[in-house]
Amino acid sequence: MAKEKATITVDRAKLSEARALLGVSSASAAIDVALSELIRRHRVLHDAIAYTRTPPTAEEGALGHVLPDWSNLADDTDWDAEWPESS
Repeated sequence: MAKEKATITVDRAKLSEARALLGVSSASAAIDVALSELIRRHRVLHDAIAYTRTPPTAEEGALGHVLPDWSNLADDTDWDAEWPESS
């Protein structure tokens, strides 16, 4: 990916907190993550808005009311014995 050098002014406290949260030492890394997250969120919002423009079909709506058959999970297996917690 091509990178571009930029001079920016940022709030030092926000940058410091972002670097700590992300576990990165450079301002560039923190800003790169922030920009990626901004783009991702915008795309998700755009997709959600697009989905709300088209109502679900009757078949799609019915899928939300279907309950799975969990009966095959009802057995006598002692899962605690099968997967003991490691100390």
